[in-house]
Amino acid sequence: MKAIVAMDQAVEAAGITLAERPEPTPAINDVVVAVHASGFVPAEWEWPSTWVDRSGRERAQAIIGHEVAGVVSSLGYGTTGLSLGQRVFGITDWHRDGTLAEFVAVEARNLAPLPGDVDFTAGASLPISGLTAWQGLFQHGRLRAGQSVLAHGAAGAVGSMVTQLAKESGAYVIGTGRAADRQAALDFGANEFLDLDHEKLDDIGGVDLVFDVIGGDVQRRSASVVRPGGTLVSVVGPVEARPADGLAVDFVVESVPSQLVEIVERVRDGRLRTHIGTVATLDDAVSALNPTERRKGKTVIRVRP
Repeated sequence: MKAIVAMDQAVEAAGITLAERPEPTPAINDVVVAVHASGFVPAEWEWPSTWVDRSGRERAQAIIGHEVAGVVSSLGYGTTGLSLGQRVFGITDWHRDGTLAEFVAVEARNLAPLPGDVDFTAGASLPISGLTAWQGLFQHGRLRAGQSVLAHGAAGAVGSMVTQLAKESGAYVIGTGRAADRQAALDFGANEFLDLDHEKLDDIGGVDLVFDVIGGDVQRRSASVVRPGGTLVSVVGPVEARPADGLAVDFVVESVPSQLVEIVERVRDGRLRTHIGTVATLDDAVSALNPTERRKGKTVIRVRP
């Protein structure tokens, strides 16, 4: 089968290539999915699991990508809950070969049914971005109606999900980003926008929840605007700065099928919009994953027409 493999950690995205790899076989409780579309997160180059296995041994020519939407093509021994020919979407294990391939082996427990009226491209754009936003807001941030949220990167793949889900839950949302992101953040539902290049975080006053996708100095400055009892949630941990009288939580997103069902239902009924930027074929994936300019939204690779 065709697959995109990582060849050299030193050169990150420039070190990937389209190669022929053996088709996977399903282990116990696995399914093999015929991949129709795969989402990609650029931060994958920084994840240790991209380059080493759980024992710390180097992974040779690992297949990258961890978001999948496709059709179940075979079942492993003992696999229950899914059936041959079923449309599914979800996240694959970080240390196993990924989804930028024609087939991928996935633990069945990591997949949720993909409704027939949701396109595979949309399905592949949701798992990491949607689950990251959901878990950060509700599971770790314990967001409640009437609270305020500072959503960094509000026009990005994760930030746009954070903004929409927080707004739907009854929160007041302050989006951040560059000046060029202002209108997109407002379109996704932010009540106001802060240009991080030209405006000060201190100007917004206190907030109940900061959702950090940037880290570094922005994270440190954000800790100071958390109200007493509030929370700073980060996906670029470990957290370097903690609120003076609040909580700081960093987390790694997990595949939770019940949450995927909640997210995709919101896409179906229009409460949640996907934010897809670039769509390319598997044959064109290498150039698509090596952009020459800043791109907005999720990059999705269509593996099958």
